[in-house]
Amino acid sequence: MSNQAQATSPTELGSRPVGKLLLQYSVPAIIASLVTSLYNIIDSIFIGRGVNAMAIAGLAITFPLMNLVIGFCTLVAVGGATISSIFLGQKNLAKASDVLSTVTCLCLIHSIVFGGLTLLFLDPILIFFGATPETIVYARGFMQVILIGSPISYVFIGLNNIMRATGYPRKAMISALLSVAVNVILAPIFIFVLHWGIAGAALATIFGQTAALAWVLAHFISKKSFVHFQWRRNFFSASVLKKIYSIGLSPFLMNCCACLVVVFLNKALLEYAGNNMGNIAVGAYGIINRTTMFFVMIVFGVTQGMQPILGYNIGAGNTDRVKQTLRKGIICGLCITTLGWILTELLPDTISNLFTTDRQMIEIARQGFRIYFICYPVVGVQIVIQNYFQSIGKPKISIFLSLTRQLIFLLPLLWIMPPIFGIKGVWAAMTGSDVLAFTLAVGTLWYSMRKQAITTLTNLPHKK
Repeated sequence: MSNQAQATSPTELGSRPVGKLLLQYSVPAIIASLVTSLYNIIDSIFIGRGVNAMAIAGLAITFPLMNLVIGFCTLVAVGGATISSIFLGQKNLAKASDVLSTVTCLCLIHSIVFGGLTLLFLDPILIFFGATPETIVYARGFMQVILIGSPISYVFIGLNNIMRATGYPRKAMISALLSVAVNVILAPIFIFVLHWGIAGAALATIFGQTAALAWVLAHFISKKSFVHFQWRRNFFSASVLKKIYSIGLSPFLMNCCACLVVVFLNKALLEYAGNNMGNIAVGAYGIINRTTMFFVMIVFGVTQGMQPILGYNIGAGNTDRVKQTLRKGIICGLCITTLGWILTELLPDTISNLFTTDRQMIEIARQGFRIYFICYPVVGVQIVIQNYFQSIGKPKISIFLSLTRQLIFLLPLLWIMPPIFGIKGVWAAMTGSDVLAFTLAVGTLWYSMRKQAITTLTNLPHKK
């Protein structure tokens, strides 16, 4: 089947029923996100059962650094995907091709600079993030491999986002599936057969992304694709760079905030767990984090499916279709995180047993699940609204909503509640910040819609 046959014509983003488009674009993205989330969970299971419980704690220590790694990639990838779909809405294929070439170069530059600097100061960074003498050896072994392979990871993620945004959601899904399939096959071999430990899990990740990158590059080299490499064009222009960074700044800051928040969470858990249980509590948080990200990644799949529809119709001026897409996306996000709440309230020990046999870690995780997930359904709505503003080219609002959830709300609660309630206060602080962020996101959306409606009425021609 040809590339054209597998893709949705860009013009159909402005004409086909919104529900069918959202299904067509979101389902492949959800499947890709779901499989990626499952890989992260399975990888953690391999590490927890193939190495030991301290390896789970060491992996949890790497979460903030992994957020930074992803942040410097999404700074380019998300901004590039958004403006490429907007250019398609404006029928400007040449500009969309410029974005493709620019994103490829920027991904390589970011990965080499960030990865190299981080490798030089890896141990001090991990200690700052909460690593102890018992966990740093595992955290270091994992991150060294991830950082060395970051050029492959960055280019793959960047180009895969553009593939989805330019009319190829199924092919973007296949590339993600390919990455995970290779990963899941190699990880148990490297850990259980070759005994490479936690570094083997990281190496399997890089090999999986290498295979997927080859698939994505083949797509964009082909001239049959709507958007493909055209290196002779003046693609590294100031206007394109400005748009990429201005829109990508929102997810970048979100990941940076997530990094900072995890640092504070790890330090709070180490301090308030009591009875020298700090490392075990950090490991329990690692289990909770993997679980919550499973559902968050599915919601991100919905927002990834929304993004090309929103971007195209904003570029084409179809505001009614934009509102329809947003409304359906909010309903999907709410349903996904509600399912997460039900499962974690009913089966906390079953989930924890997948990762570890350590009874103390399971007990702490059970408490965390019950408290943190109690208001989890609202998280899906907040994520969809935040990404909506990013997708329609209003990054400042998206950044504002991201910063309030992770900094302005959560950090003060982490300062106030754990001294009073101990480790329960750590979980409750996360719940409180989600509820406050949801309230603010809904209020911001209502104000934005009301302001837009007033502007539209004001600009209507008046009858004499």
